[in-house]
Amino acid sequence: MELCTKGLGTQTEMLKARGLNLSCVRSCVVIAEERPRLALTQSFSKLFKDLGLSPRAVSTAFGSRVNLAICLQGTAGPDPSTVYVDMKSLRHDRVRLVERGAPQSLPLMESGTMLPGVRVIIVNPETRGPLGDSHLGEIWVSSTHSASGYYTIYGEESLQADHFNTKLTFGEPHTLWARTGYLGFIKRTELLDASGDRHDALFVVGSLDETLELRGLRYHPIDIETSVSRAHRCIAESAVFTWTNLLVVVAELSGSEQEALDLVPLVTNVVLEEHHLIVGVVVIVDPGVIPINSRGEKQRMHLRDSFLADQLDPIYVAYNM
Repeated sequence: MELCTKGLGTQTEMLKARGLNLSCVRSCVVIAEERPRLALTQSFSKLFKDLGLSPRAVSTAFGSRVNLAICLQGTAGPDPSTVYVDMKSLRHDRVRLVERGAPQSLPLMESGTMLPGVRVIIVNPETRGPLGDSHLGEIWVSSTHSASGYYTIYGEESLQADHFNTKLTFGEPHTLWARTGYLGFIKRTELLDASGDRHDALFVVGSLDETLELRGLRYHPIDIETSVSRAHRCIAESAVFTWTNLLVVVAELSGSEQEALDLVPLVTNVVLEEHHLIVGVVVIVDPGVIPINSRGEKQRMHLRDSFLADQLDPIYVAYNM
């Protein structure tokens, strides 16, 4: 979707002249493990609207390695709902809904309704007990079409049991659940489905493994990276990770190398203002240095390994230690 919006943004008239018509597309579902990107979905729909693509046809769904079909947004259902949550509460693993435009508000788009035969529960990843509606927790799923394990040649099947066949510490002790490894919450939406009933929607916040534990609070990399990317027009992409309790920001420079030094105060200021965090290291690199996998997801841990091995070949590095 990102490549389409960037590469075809100025070619809609040419595509229209060649007879491309997307009005026959009833459903275009983006299935991803990460949090649905609201701005990207909107820009994608807006771009291809001129070619006949209905905005209602575009939706996002959540699927993970343990279960590829957890929820789906069908064309018969309502438009995906968006809620605004307080970022400060989210850092304490609490979910507090706020009004649109409120200070420190974060828009989250639902990943659709649960498919028939699929049960989803929000669980505390440490205690493995179920959580209430106002808590952020790990998404667990119980379904007949959940995966049974990973294919491995190392004989480490015991490591899989924790992901694919696990149980709650209390409440429904006999039900087997699969752990998705992603944090989220379930909310009853105000929108009606095809049967006229309100539906429970799943909201994905981020990967549990990639969350940053700083000052006793939980931060999600995508939120900090969004702020960094807005700091200057020459920042093409960014990624964050921690190193010895320091926050490291890697920013790709799409402009002249002379502007590299100017980015450092902008990056540190925007992270301090919006997230109240002090950036320990700012690394300015060339475009394409941040590794991306085949699903378009940032490989932050690979980037961290390259940073520690001094393999990034940066344009500029600023330490604030």
